[in-house]
Amino acid sequence: MQTNVSKSPFPVFDGHNDTLLKLEIEAMKGTERSFFDRSTTGHIDMVRAQEAGFAGGLFAMFVPSNPEQDFTRPFNPKDPANYQPVPQKSAFDFTKRMLERAEQIEAQSEGNVVICRTPDENRTAIETGQIAISLHIEGAEAIDTNLYALEELYGRGLRSLGLVWSRENDFGYGVPMAHPASPDIGPGLTGAGRDLVRACNQLGVLLDVSHLNEKGFWDLARITERPIVASHSNVHKICESSRNLTDKQLDAIKESGGLVGINFHVAFLRKDGGHSRDTPLSVIADHAAYLVDRLGEDSVALGSDFDGCVLPRDIGDVTGLSRLMEELDGRGFNTPVLEKIAWKNWISALEKAAG
Repeated sequence: MQTNVSKSPFPVFDGHNDTLLKLEIEAMKGTERSFFDRSTTGHIDMVRAQEAGFAGGLFAMFVPSNPEQDFTRPFNPKDPANYQPVPQKSAFDFTKRMLERAEQIEAQSEGNVVICRTPDENRTAIETGQIAISLHIEGAEAIDTNLYALEELYGRGLRSLGLVWSRENDFGYGVPMAHPASPDIGPGLTGAGRDLVRACNQLGVLLDVSHLNEKGFWDLARITERPIVASHSNVHKICESSRNLTDKQLDAIKESGGLVGINFHVAFLRKDGGHSRDTPLSVIADHAAYLVDRLGEDSVALGSDFDGCVLPRDIGDVTGLSRLMEELDGRGFNTPVLEKIAWKNWISALEKAAG
């Protein structure tokens, strides 16, 4: 158990974690733990987060293809059963369980954790040392095509939404986790998907294109009146995973004033698409440097995928954020740029989405 942790020189507001799902799965397995206690499982708990300077971020509510499956077995990315469609009612019920878990964490935190509904609330939480939860849906299976559920979840704090995960739903088509592969797989958004984009624009819900296939990406780009955001994706030119973004997509994100959050999953970082934890932090810095060069310093952030990915060993969990900041500093990223990547650019993206 690591107790001597260096704190990140800047607060880190991160674009993607699966901590709510991780806690829910552990409860289903009978191994429930408290978010408030230091743990040797998972990537985030409040003790490690505070030690690391983790200020919060987009806490995803993702529904597995079989929400009641046997989670004693590890996730197999090659098993077709893990990519099957999810009925809306099942997805909505499972999403509410994760939302209720977030609300319970906030209520029991003695003011240390807050669900933020506006960019100003996120900024205030960061400045006062609280952990900011911005609620995010990863894959809109919980949303009905009449969008009633969207209104209900928005009322309870939802402020960010990815239309798809890596599977088909009523709104669009996700990319498989394939390497080497193009993201240009499958058709574009459905009519319901285009309606969902417009509804999110109207509500001020940030739209996330991570996991969305390329035709869906271009449909969204044509429709949206807000900047294009990829919460946890990397550079296809460096790692030819279908989950990563082509230069043409990156140029569209730049033109829209959007943002890319760098994903720490080793298979989306490495040139060979492999799953080795011995992936050096220099590879994350390679993606960061490419993105800053292509997009500019105002459009690059972090989207770790904590609690939902295989991390480089040198990060390990949330306490490794300071080591990443040291790596970026060593690559010549100056203090103002590091602050933008660490948290400021995400707050700006949420402000633009809110309108």
